[in-house]
Amino acid sequence: MKLTMFKSKLHQMKVTEANLHYEGSITIDTELLDKANLLPYEKVQVVNITNGERLETYTIPGEAGSRVCCLNGAAARKTEIGDRVIIISYAEMAPEEAEDFKPTVVIVDENNDPKTVVDETGYATKYDLETGIVDNTVIKETDSD
Repeated sequence: MKLTMFKSKLHQMKVTEANLHYEGSITIDTELLDKANLLPYEKVQVVNITNGERLETYTIPGEAGSRVCCLNGAAARKTEIGDRVIIISYAEMAPEEAEDFKPTVVIVDENNDPKTVVDETGYATKYDLETGIVDNTVIKETDSD
């Protein structure tokens, strides 16, 4: 038996572009993909915090350092520039592997700069959307270089 588990996410990404005339996908800064343990062309779920829309697509690597988050093709109709989204990936694994697996969660600021990497699965009880992380025992600051 395989379980589908939450693997990683970019949390609170701000949509910087929407390109209706591209064939599809979501373009994300390569540095952010790496930090969130996401691969180019990996299937992701995009959850729009601003309007409640949800969609599935795949990642396309964007220019490193650009902090781009661009919904392409039909997905561009489900978002507006400035919307906040969560980009989530999942992985299939055996139950014994899943028991010890810890997802990667990268929380970004208003400029899509990574601010924290949550390294504990208990973060949900520690995170407040209004104020951000409220218990620093579950996070580590990201490197600024």
